[in-house]
Formats: sequence, structure tokens, C-alpha cells
Amino acid sequence: MEPVRVGVIGCGVIGRAHMTAATNSPDLELTAASDLVPANREFAKEKFNPKRLYESGEELLADPDVEAVVLAFPTTWRTPMALKAFEAGKHVLTEKPVAMNVGEVRRMIAAKGELFAACCSCRYRFTEGARVAAEFIATGALGDLRIVRHRNLTGCGKQPDSPRPEWRLKKALNGGGFLVNWGCYDLDYLLGITGWTLKPVSVFAQTWTVPPIFESHVAPGSDAETHYLAMVRCEGGTILNVERAEFVASQRQEAWGIVGSKGSLQLKMTASKPNTIIYDRGSAEDGVITETLWEEDEVSRIHDGPLTDFALAIRTGSSPKTPLEKALVAQLITDGIYASAERGESVLIEEL
Repeated sequence: MEPVRVGVIGCGVIGRAHMTAATNSPDLELTAASDLVPANREFAKEKFNPKRLYESGEELLADPDVEAVVLAFPTTWRTPMALKAFEAGKHVLTEKPVAMNVGEVRRMIAAKGELFAACCSCRYRFTEGARVAAEFIATGALGDLRIVRHRNLTGCGKQPDSPRPEWRLKKALNGGGFLVNWGCYDLDYLLGITGWTLKPVSVFAQTWTVPPIFESHVAPGSDAETHYLAMVRCEGGTILNVERAEFVASQRQEAWGIVGSKGSLQLKMTASKPNTIIYDRGSAEDGVITETLWEEDEVSRIHDGPLTDFALAIRTGSSPKTPLEKALVAQLITDGIYASAERGESVLIEEL
């Protein structure tokens, strides 16, 4: 197909991943890039050599050769730029999290018209394990889904030698902390491999900031959560249970699973060697029969997947992995988690 002419706004770490994808794919052309920081523009010029470099995103949006843009800069400034991009007739791929809150996602959906718009929260569904799990769940072999869950605790390491990025744990810059940094991946993965069939009804949750003993490990003034735990009740009675923490006084713990009325799966979100999916099948005669559904030393496509998938959607008219309408579901849960933790009670999704 004719390559999609893309512009990357933001040439920092994640912007460089997108520029790598654009230069490596025959379906993409790196037409332009922009960054407010001169050193980032210079790096982009030397490493990726886009056809044109701009200082501002607005300048890039005015380039008539650019068909689609990637917004690869902190969350707080992305929605205003996305709205300008839609006005300029550009397709938009936004980095994760999709926005600061539900209201911003709804504004983008209302403004995009017939243009394509998507979020990079789908990254971990480009693993082979995610594809296998999604196809197996779609067969109905697990029966009615009862619990869809994950738990991931990352213990605190040694005190860092260099300052931590301020945006990671400051609400004003990122819309939240660890929940929006990683929770959007978790929610997208679990909602995606279950075919986006889970319809959240209510959320009961708690969040915690960095423990006092580890405050020296984060940027001064960090006010966002480093640990969250949530139970999401969905239509039909399915429970989505998610917990993730960093800077926690615990050894590393990780568990992913789906429990249905006929069987269950144990799996992982990230690619690993080997990556394994365990299937427990219920049998009236024999009880529970355990087998390895899939095992492979897989190579992950997480960093080039979202942009190449987005280009395919633009050219073929297919839906990207996580269009804004799907990203809205994850953002509704995210905002519900924050609201529930603040109020100390369950929150109805329809009230958000």
C-alpha cells in the first residue's frame, strides 16, 4: 500500500520509538518531526533524518504533506494538540494514557469526525501470547467469564543516582501516577483479549502514594499514586480485579488470570522466554485438567505495533487496535478508580 506520511510531535524517548517504527516500515514515511528542545531535534535529524523538522507541533500540523501525527509528549498538553490536528485534517495516534480524564477523551471523539484516532495503550496486545489468548477466549471454551484479574507488585530498588522524571508522579503533568502510566496498558490488555465484551458498571478502589521510607526515590513534590487496587463490577456479574504497585516494600509478585464457568487461563501480559499460557479445563468426571495451551520464546512487537497498525487502519478503513471509543472505556475505569479512592466508596460508571 502507499506509505502513510506521518509526523511525530515530540522527539524524546517514546517519540524516537515511533520514528524507528516509521523508518523501518514500508507502510510508513517519516515526513516530519518536531520538538521544542533543540537537542531532541538535533538527535532526530542525525538518527532518523525526517524530511522536515519543526520547532512546534503547530508548525508540523500546517505541513500539507503530513497525513497523520503521533502525539509523543506529556499528557497534559496532548488533547489541545489533538483537537488542533483534527481541525487541520490529520489522523491522530496519541501516546498513552489517552488523556487527562474522561471529558478530554469525549472532546476528542466529538472533534475527530471521519478521521482515524487511536491510542498506544494497545502495545502489549501485539504479543503472540495476546493473540493466542484472545482467539481462545473468543471460542467460548472458558464459559461465562467470572473473574478477569492481574496483580503486579514491583519492590523498590536502590536509591537512584539521578533525579526521577517529574511527570511520572505529578497529577498536574500526567493526570495521575502509576495507574495512568501502567494501568492503561493493563486495562487495555485485559479488555482487549476478552474482546471488549466487559461493560463496567461500578468501581471500588483504593490508591496509595509512595511510602515515606522511599520518598527520596521520586521527584520532590510527587503527589500521584504509586499503588492502586480496584474491583470493577461489569454487566452480567463479571469482576475485573486489578492491582499494580511500584516503590512498594515487597518482593516482586505477578499473576494474570481469567476464571470462567468452564475453565480458566493463567498467562502474562509482557513477552517472556518462554511465554506460557496454562489452560485449566473443568471436567465432570475428572475435575480440573491442566494443560499447556501455548508456549513460545516470542519476540515482542510492542514498540512498532501501534503505529504500523494505525497506518493499516488508515489505508484499509479497518479499526485500529484501540480507537478512542475503546480508550474511553479504560479511561472511565481509570477515572472511576480515582473517584472511588477519593470518596472511600463505590462509584457508578454512568455518573462519570
